[in-house]
Amino acid sequence: MSNETLQAVKGMNDILPDEAELWLWFEEEVRDWLHGYGYRNIRMPLVEPTALFKRAIGEVTDIVEKEMYSFEDALNGDNLTLRPEGTASCVRAVLQHNLLYNAPQRLYYSGQMFRHERPQKGRYRQFHQIGVEALGFAGPDIDAEQILMCARLWRRLGLRDVALQLNTLGDAASRHRHRVKLIAYFEQHRDRLDADATRRLYTNPLRILDSKNPAMQELVAAAPGLSDELDEEAIRHFDEVQAVLKHHDVVFEINPRLVRGLDYYNRTVFEWVTTRLGAQGTVCAGGRYDGLVEQIGGKPAPAMGFAMGVERLLALLQEDGMALPKAEVDVYVVHQGELAGRLASRVAEQLRDDRLHVLLHCGGGSFKSQMKKADASGATVAVVIGDDEAQAGEVSVKPMRGGEQVRVKVQTLVETVNKLIK
Repeated sequence: MSNETLQAVKGMNDILPDEAELWLWFEEEVRDWLHGYGYRNIRMPLVEPTALFKRAIGEVTDIVEKEMYSFEDALNGDNLTLRPEGTASCVRAVLQHNLLYNAPQRLYYSGQMFRHERPQKGRYRQFHQIGVEALGFAGPDIDAEQILMCARLWRRLGLRDVALQLNTLGDAASRHRHRVKLIAYFEQHRDRLDADATRRLYTNPLRILDSKNPAMQELVAAAPGLSDELDEEAIRHFDEVQAVLKHHDVVFEINPRLVRGLDYYNRTVFEWVTTRLGAQGTVCAGGRYDGLVEQIGGKPAPAMGFAMGVERLLALLQEDGMALPKAEVDVYVVHQGELAGRLASRVAEQLRDDRLHVLLHCGGGSFKSQMKKADASGATVAVVIGDDEAQAGEVSVKPMRGGEQVRVKVQTLVETVNKLIK
């Protein structure tokens, strides 16, 4: 067996303790923000039947064709996939457990997603998303609310340089008419299509409009527009979304080439983008997916949702100079001697009973070396115990940021510490 040190899988990163503090802070902010809009948490498995994503996302998409981590279960032969996105899983769970029976649902989830992509800044093979789904809501009000939610979160986080792009994909009939015109147009210019566009020409021509190939941009810009095919109801829906955003002074740009990479979208689609992350400029995106519930096997139901990339948002916050928050330590317990050690353990538990954050020194060492560690921990107070204090049932309490050290009875320790840290 080789003794070579094993490494994490390429594109699947460790989040170390210092950085994890920022993640924990961010996740708490997001939970509070979502609860403020009435969204409730749902948790789905990391592994789902491969057929779920093929049916929901579309077989002729980059995700299904190139990026999914799929495998055959060795025990029963089932075809399984590590989830590449959360919406399909969430809808599957809602249908399986009949959550739409009595009322619409506002739900959110968070966790790892997996796509086999070329790793680069802001783009990893294991990445984290926070997803928000509103199922059973047909009107433009929920579309606008979700976009307003995002705008509020950016303000709350102090996030700069994030712009909103907006579009409508209309309904099935208008997309079908547009599809026919797109195929006819690109057929006339077949010699200018790249390999991806050629492959998609008859299966998913709308995705050609999302091409990032510079050589394709002039051709794409001259392609027939979907806006010419929209029916009155879809136009009215989109106009009402815009009206609400304008009422709230949310700045946006209509991007007619915004089509999103998943087949299930219809009507409103949006992306929040930045220029500060290179090619991976989308930090949050979503839209309406009214046909997906029926597509997965349920009764027709409207739905709207979005997802944000945690790694990308945290990268922006750190670029803005946000310092990594440190774990809060209220008390560091310093001790030397056998009797003192036993009392120190009891005192630490007593302080924790009062919901204080306590570090109990372990590993021995002189009082001087222990006090250096107490200072480095950021603790507000050090509790110092020697055998003489322990024998008297007392401890010394030392404020770490100025103030006199005092000796108190163990019974009054919690009261004394609380006065110093509050």
